[in-house]
Amino acid sequence: MIICIKYVLKILCVGKVIIDMKINGSEILINCLIEEGVKTIFGYPGGTVLNIYDALYKYHDKINHILTTHEQGAAHAADGYARATGKVGVCIATSGPGATNLVTGIATAYMDSVPIVAITGNVPTSLLGKDSFQEADIAGITAPITKHNYIAKDIATLAHTIHKAFQIAREGRPGPVLIDIPKDISAQLYDYQSQKPFEIERYKPKEEEIQTACRLIAESKKPFIFAGGGVINSGSCDLLAEFAEKLSAPVSCSLMGTGAFPAANRLYTGMLGMHGTKASNTASSECDLLIAIGCRFSDRVVSDSKTFASNAKILHIDIDAAEIDKNIKTYHSVIADIKETLAPIINQMEQKNNRQWLDYILSLKNKYQIGNSHIGEFSPYSILKTIGKSVPKDTIITTEVGQHQIWAAQYYDFSEPRTFISSGGFGTMGYGTGASMGACIGMPNKRVIHIAGDGSFRMNCNELSTMKHYNLPVIIVLFNNGTLGMVRQWQNLFYGQRYSQTTLDRGPDFNLLADAYGIRSFKAENNEQFAEAFSIALSLNEPVIINAVIDIDERVLPMVPAGKPIDELILE
Repeated sequence: MIICIKYVLKILCVGKVIIDMKINGSEILINCLIEEGVKTIFGYPGGTVLNIYDALYKYHDKINHILTTHEQGAAHAADGYARATGKVGVCIATSGPGATNLVTGIATAYMDSVPIVAITGNVPTSLLGKDSFQEADIAGITAPITKHNYIAKDIATLAHTIHKAFQIAREGRPGPVLIDIPKDISAQLYDYQSQKPFEIERYKPKEEEIQTACRLIAESKKPFIFAGGGVINSGSCDLLAEFAEKLSAPVSCSLMGTGAFPAANRLYTGMLGMHGTKASNTASSECDLLIAIGCRFSDRVVSDSKTFASNAKILHIDIDAAEIDKNIKTYHSVIADIKETLAPIINQMEQKNNRQWLDYILSLKNKYQIGNSHIGEFSPYSILKTIGKSVPKDTIITTEVGQHQIWAAQYYDFSEPRTFISSGGFGTMGYGTGASMGACIGMPNKRVIHIAGDGSFRMNCNELSTMKHYNLPVIIVLFNNGTLGMVRQWQNLFYGQRYSQTTLDRGPDFNLLADAYGIRSFKAENNEQFAEAFSIALSLNEPVIINAVIDIDERVLPMVPAGKPIDELILE
């Protein structure tokens, strides 16, 4: 008897995905994602990805799809998932406006070296370039903000393209990769063969580079370590701690490096740069050797490049050759994987004793403690200290962008990597709600606290419907000061207190908004109310919003005026 079936199967593998068969491009995509270990993707369907969503329906027991409210939320969720887990985040959108709605999220990931793979649909290949309905050259649009991107025009190379995209996203300096799949390619049948993911190469340093680095370290009397997000990406946080102890040097972190070195460690001096501490900024100005590890010397760190670390030789360790001498001229560089670099340096260097230098910098740390310049008792400082005392050390803190973001980095004592998730380089307002969802799904056994400002939060608060539908137990602490706080602060200090279009004297009522989405909420106007609300929120296994009303003129301090030397701090 002849039995008609949809596909002709050649080889079946028990317990695995079917590995050799004639299937369509959409099913090839899903099989490749499964081979890459993808468990969750974030997205929003549309016409050109209907075939892909049909395949997702068939494979729903192998890949979990999270339907976000907006494509930008999907991109940010994939980003938050990647930062929290260290894995590649995946998002999907249809062509045209769906694809362009991913752009801000892709740029955010690119600036902060986050590995995501963005999958977009497009019109059939025969209609490309003809201004077809919902057509956009998304590959051209995203070329400056991706490590690489592809237009998959050949079904025969689709699987290779997908696996290559994951390799590129992970290898070296991580970052986003986009795959644009025309609708006819997603529907076309092809003889598919399973394949393993490509291996990731770890870039090793040259021996002479290590020897020169060790010589500089041995000669230094006043060393200072500046650690960036690359330390976290490379899994080198334990090595950084060992290196700092052996060097007996103060350690500072960039915003993206927050969590790479425990805040409670006596050697930690806080952030460096525009909102850095007196101790860190002074150390960078007076050290004789600045060891920069996995960082890119952004303008928010350096400020005046002519005066930055002017007394120091700069040793820069980074996997990306493009970052060497881009913003700051280095004395010596090691272009390699940080883990492969720090380990031999630690083995070859002698134990240092920089007692006088270390005591001097730590005295500044003790003298100029941050958190004393707030208005009233109910302040960002008191709120974040209450949170810190109430949650485990592995709690994940996500943020939007603005004053609340810097307060979180300054006042919360991060002790583990991948627990501070924020948009640094791109400064994307509206980032954090999606990112908190991705982090919560990626790390379901960890508590996620989302620190938001009212200006940023209103941009993507539509994702509350996603959070409620999937019952993601994120606690949103809303720093509600009724203004675009960071912009107002600049207007106050540098624009004669002309508060042009920064006062948010309008809705929504955030507690009523929470009610509309079926989310429990609280309003707190003092420390006692906040502590009670936060305690209740922690006891619940559901999303919660705490609307914390703070003074409109709360400031982020210290602060270095733009373009000034970083040792010229406004302290109060």
